Parts: sequence; C-alpha cells; structure tokens
Amino acid sequence: MNDIISAVGFCNRTGKGDLSALDTSLREIAETGADACEIGIYAEEIISGGRIIEDRTRRVADIVRQHPFKKLSLHGQILSNFMDREHLQLQKKVVRSMLELCDRLGAGILVHHSGAGQLADGENGADLDRMEREALAEMGDIAKGYGVRIALENIFTTESGQYRQTPSEVAATVRAIGSDNVVALIDFSHAYIESTYRNLDFLEELRAMAPVTGHLHVHDSFGLPYSMTRFYHPAEATALGIGDLHLPIGWGDIPWEGIFSELTFLPDTSLIMEINAERFGDQQPACLERARRLAALMGMTGKAEKRQLS
Repeated sequence: MNDIISAVGFCNRTGKGDLSALDTSLREIAETGADACEIGIYAEEIISGGRIIEDRTRRVADIVRQHPFKKLSLHGQILSNFMDREHLQLQKKVVRSMLELCDRLGAGILVHHSGAGQLADGENGADLDRMEREALAEMGDIAKGYGVRIALENIFTTESGQYRQTPSEVAATVRAIGSDNVVALIDFSHAYIESTYRNLDFLEELRAMAPVTGHLHVHDSFGLPYSMTRFYHPAEATALGIGDLHLPIGWGDIPWEGIFSELTFLPDTSLIMEINAERFGDQQPACLERARRLAALMGMTGKAEKRQLS
C-alpha cells in the first residue's frame, strides 16, 4: 500500500444478531488476503437502548482478536441520522456507544450515514444541516478521546420530498466541523446514483469530497436511481442495472482507473469493498487484486501530469 490508501479489504457478512456468523465471516475475509475489514456491528445485538451489553461485547472482542487485520472499521447503524429531530438524543446515545466499541475492539473508524429528513413547515435545509453539524462536532470530541475517526458517508435520496445532502454538501459539512476526527466517506455508487437523480456532475461531486475523505466504500453500479423496486430476485436488478447494486468492481460502469488516477484522499485511508459476499464471494479475489491496483495509483508521483477524468 502507500501513505494514502494504507489497507484494502471487505465488509463482513452480517449475521442474524446471535453472533453465530461473525467468526466465519471474518475468517472468509482474512482468507482472501485482505488486510482491512469493516464489521457491520449494527447487526450484532450488542447495544440495547444505547447501552453496551457487556457479555456479548466480550464475545465479539474474543472473536475479533483471532483475526488481526491491519485496519478495522465498524459500520454504525444504517438508520443513523443526525437530522432526526424526534430521535436525536437516542441517535447520539447509540453513536457514543459505537465509539466506545471502536476503542474496545481496536477499530479506528466508525462509519456514520449522513442525515436526511422531511422538512417541516417553516423549516429549511440549513436548519437540518445545523442540527447535524452540532451533533457531529459533539461526537467528534468524543471520538478524539478514543483516537477514532467518524467517517460521514454520502447517501442517495430514498423517498420523494426528502431533504438529503449531495456529496459535495457532505464535504462542506465535514469542512465546517473542522475536526481531524470527522472525515468524509466516499461511497462511489451512492454518489453516482445521487448525481444521476439530481442531474449533477458525478466527477465534480467526487472532486469536492476527495480532499476531506478518509475512508472509501467501493462497489460498482450504473448510477441508476430506483425507477422500479419490485424484483423477484436480486439478479433481476443486476440484469437491469437499476439501483444500489453492490456489484463487484468492473460489473458496472464507474470509471475506477480514471478516478484513482486523479483524486487524492487523506493519509491513512482504508478502501473497503461493500460487495455482497453471499452472492459474489467467488469474485472477491479478482476484486481484491483490482482494488490493490487502484490503491497503487494513489501512490504514484506526478499527479498533476496524469490524465484528467473524462
């Protein structure tokens, strides 16, 4: 690897909440030769009402210790949302516990989804932005005490009338907070889908995020929003190319080599492939090899002389 992308790996298969799949899923990632792993800790039933369940946490710690990845990250709740006025205090309580879990499990990153909401009468997007920034700044101070980075992930619009930040606006949030412990997380497929939905320049959105980005989610798609949602099997969505598909690298049309030839991220960034292991486990070795080639592009000199994205 290099000073920019220091580790490459996969997210684990989330289990049913009884910890039965955790060891197997981590071993599967280790056996690919990956040196980074992201655990979907939200699925493992070790936080209850914002409190850490001690006996389960000890069991998770025992399992994680058996797989000494170079870099470990935890994925917070899928519904994490600091624009959720009604449940904001509960949301923050869970994130505090997640940050403590990062410390106890040796994870340097907590993935946190950027917020969304329906605007109330007399409310505008700036009000929700302010609420999210204040909560992230508070959590950033807690993260600093643990030596953890909160990685704010860009998401795509999921329902009509929803207020959602664009990727470049997520970057603006990170800049406004101004903390070394709050960084951006580029999810390339999410950015692609949102750019299509809003008629934005996908590559310009990535350029805006890159300088404050300290974590990457890599999986392929065609950038098509959900114009239909009823599929009888996930393979049908793949065949049509619709939605957030979490495909192996190269199965979609994201210009990976061009992106990694041009953009530069923060030092010590991990590249995590969010590729559906149940469906695409056979593709992981090829994806790991290609991801390492992409990471190597980040370490090349003469960035200014490299070709611009087209």
